[in-house]
Amino acid sequence: MGELVSEKHVQYILSVEKRKDDFESVVMEHLRMNGAYWGLTTLDMLGKLETVDVHKVVSWIMSCQHESGGFAGNVGHDPHILYTLSAVQVLALFDKLDVIDADKVTNYIVSLQNEDGSFAGDMWGEVDTRFSYIAICCLSILHRLDKINVEKAVKYILSCKNMDGGFGCTPGGESHAGQIFCCVGALALAGSLDLIDKDLLGWWLCERQVKSGGLNGRPEKLPDVCYSWWVLSSLIMIDRVHWISKEKLIKYILDCQDTENGGISDRPDDAVDVFHTYFGVAGLSLLEYPGVKPIDPAYALPVDVVNRIFFGK
Repeated sequence: MGELVSEKHVQYILSVEKRKDDFESVVMEHLRMNGAYWGLTTLDMLGKLETVDVHKVVSWIMSCQHESGGFAGNVGHDPHILYTLSAVQVLALFDKLDVIDADKVTNYIVSLQNEDGSFAGDMWGEVDTRFSYIAICCLSILHRLDKINVEKAVKYILSCKNMDGGFGCTPGGESHAGQIFCCVGALALAGSLDLIDKDLLGWWLCERQVKSGGLNGRPEKLPDVCYSWWVLSSLIMIDRVHWISKEKLIKYILDCQDTENGGISDRPDDAVDVFHTYFGVAGLSLLEYPGVKPIDPAYALPVDVVNRIFFGK
C-alpha cells in the first residue's frame, strides 16, 4: 500500500489551478466559499493551516456577507445557506467566530425554515434535506439551535426516510449517500439518532463498498472518493463502521492520489480537484490514518476545533 503524500497535497491546495503562491488569490478567483472550506479544512487536518494569511481570508469572507445575514459564494454573488455554513466553518477553523454578528446570521437561517420544518436554500425557495443539515449544523456552531423549531425540522427529515433505511432530498426522493449524511448528521446534532433504524441503514451503507474497496453513493454506481466521507461518517454516527473493510478503503483513497503533483481524484488516474482532495483526506481522518488530525463526523470540522467551540479547549 502507498502512503499519503501530505506535503504534495498541501502544495497542491496552495497552488490550485493557477499555480499561484498565495492561497488568498485562489480563494478570490476560483474556489469561492465552499472551496475555501474544503482547502482550508484539508490544510488543518494535515497540520498546515498556519501557511495561510488569516486576516486576508477572514476579510474576504466578511466581504461576502449580505445585509440579510447570509453569505455568498464570492463577492458580488447572492447569499445562500450553503455558503453561509462554509463561511461559519472557516471562521471556526481560524477561531474567528467573534467577527460575525451571530444573531444576524441566525435570523437569516431562521427566515429559511418552512412551516413543515424543512429549509429553503435561499430566497428562491428550493427545499432539500441538505439545507436542513446546514441550518442545524450552522446554528449549533453559533450556539443558537434553540432559535429554530428543531422538533419540526426532525419530523421533516424523518418524512424523507425510505423503506431501504436511507434518506432522500425530499419525501419520496431516492436514497443517496450524500443525503443520508445530511439527514444522519442533522439528527445526530439534534439529539435524535434513536429515531433511525441503524441496522437497516447500516446494511444499505455497507453495501456501498465495491470490489476495489471504494464506496459508491447509490446501488450500481461507480465508486468515488467523496463517498469516503458521506458513507463513512454516516456509518460512524450510527456505530456500524465495522461493517466495511477499512483497509480496502484506505488503499482505494491512496490509489486516487497524484503522487507527483499532489491532490486526490474521484477514481484512480482521473484529474484531481480540491473537492476530492478534501473528502479523501477527511475519509482517511475518519479511518484514523496516521498523521491526519481527527475530524468530527457530524460537524465536518477537526475535533479540536469542535472542542474549542463547545468546551473552550
